[in-house]
Amino acid sequence: MEQEKACVKNGIDCIDKYDYLFEGKRLGLITGPTGLNRQLESTIDILKDRYNLKALYSPEHGVRGNLQAGVHVDTYVDEKTGVPVFSLYGDHRKPSPEMLKDIDVLVMDIQDIGSRYYTYLYTMSYCMEACAENKKTFVLMDRINPIGGIEVEGNVLDPEYSSFVGMYPITNRYGLTAGELAMLFNKEFGIGCDLAVVGLEGWKRDMYQKDTDLLWVSPSPNIPTMDTAVLYNGTCLFEGTNISEGRGTTKPFEMIGAPWLDPYKLADKMNSKSLPGVLFRPVYFEPTFSKHKGQQCKGVQIHVTDYKAVKPVEVGIKLLYEIMDQSSDNFEWLPPSTEKGRYFIDLLAGCEDVRLRRYEADELLYRWKAESLRFKNCKEQYHLY
Repeated sequence: MEQEKACVKNGIDCIDKYDYLFEGKRLGLITGPTGLNRQLESTIDILKDRYNLKALYSPEHGVRGNLQAGVHVDTYVDEKTGVPVFSLYGDHRKPSPEMLKDIDVLVMDIQDIGSRYYTYLYTMSYCMEACAENKKTFVLMDRINPIGGIEVEGNVLDPEYSSFVGMYPITNRYGLTAGELAMLFNKEFGIGCDLAVVGLEGWKRDMYQKDTDLLWVSPSPNIPTMDTAVLYNGTCLFEGTNISEGRGTTKPFEMIGAPWLDPYKLADKMNSKSLPGVLFRPVYFEPTFSKHKGQQCKGVQIHVTDYKAVKPVEVGIKLLYEIMDQSSDNFEWLPPSTEKGRYFIDLLAGCEDVRLRRYEADELLYRWKAESLRFKNCKEQYHLY
């Protein structure tokens, strides 16, 4: 018999209790397609109907979710409301004084996925910095962490490898809601903005999205399910390689492969490691876009058998190292990009240790565990729930 799901309200569902933050103020809103209440009404429309919504701000993928990963956004007008939309994923990642001049309060309502690589986190921190510099209030509409608020996994990013896929020294999986993370960023990293958090109701830290009665809306085009969100904390590392991470398939970040791999050998080897909460199945797939577009890839699909037991960073590292071992000379790290001339894998991993393979998987994960425990002790002081 299926366990009864908990009734949970995100921040936008509790807005009536926070009327004092919005009434009589000129509002700006950073949002995306996940900015919805329980009835799937857009936060854009709710704020436009109730208050004085003056401007929208678009992160990666656009305010209505109409853009793929990495597509730069230009300033435009939201066709439904007529409100101007300023881009925060193009020439400006931080709002300029000009973009903020007509507002008093900058509100943010976007579902994150509990992962350091997710660019929405740094859109949030840049906006917090802009609010501090321009004397505006920043209001975070909190949302659940869909992969729970207890587990912490991975290394603490070395600030030398700071980028838009990892700006601050936090772990890959950080175990906080967006509101809690905003509080941590504000204090630990000296942003110091006037911050308010519109809190959740009914959520407990051990709850994943599947434990709640909230509907799943994809936080971005390549995170179609909660299982994807869990695995992303480890399999996102493949974005720094010439191995397909499953973009261009119906199972991004769950199917991993390349044209030269032996899917049966890879699946057998990974299953022999007895990693908790997952099973590996040999698969063939052909991406419709991104790496190896139109080519047959051979690899594995990672099936989550117990979403509370799986350790996604361990899964990602052990699968990466196994694929390196089975790839002969075919495996490559993607060359350095424009972010300070760093390899993309170094920006994702927050260090050079993975690319240089300074340690084998078990030792690397052992070292990272000490870092994650240190971060866990720090982050607990910011728990709201």
